[in-house]
Amino acid sequence: MAVRTARTAWNGTFLEGSGQVELSSSGVGTHDVSWPSRIADEAAGVTSPEELLAAAHSSCFTMAFTNELGQAGATPEQIEVTADVTLGPDPAGGVRVTKSALTVRGFATGIDEAGFKAAAEAAKVGCPISKALTGVDQITLDVTFEG
Repeated sequence: MAVRTARTAWNGTFLEGSGQVELSSSGVGTHDVSWPSRIADEAAGVTSPEELLAAAHSSCFTMAFTNELGQAGATPEQIEVTADVTLGPDPAGGVRVTKSALTVRGFATGIDEAGFKAAAEAAKVGCPISKALTGVDQITLDVTFEG
């Protein structure tokens, strides 16, 4: 299996410094990161590990979900998945990821609503990023079948 690489270069202290995370394997971009923007309500053009994790979870889940639909004999027509990753206090001190909330909207031909939702549940369990997030308190799933 392939190995993917990201690199972060940082300047300054934890609270006042900033860095850039580079998506090295793909070369698709370098993005600013900082602690203040990580915990602020507005990202102001600066990403965070949680946003990158949300991107990983939504894209991984979508791939797992469309695979599950295909295995059920359905053809995905339009699927939209959002992942909202929450950073919160850690009872042991500091902060940690406390939740990833997946929201699925879409439809597929050749499957009913119950089958669509069952495929989503199977994808939630089978997605490699979901598996990597087993230490997260909650991974929720909200599915709307628009067929």
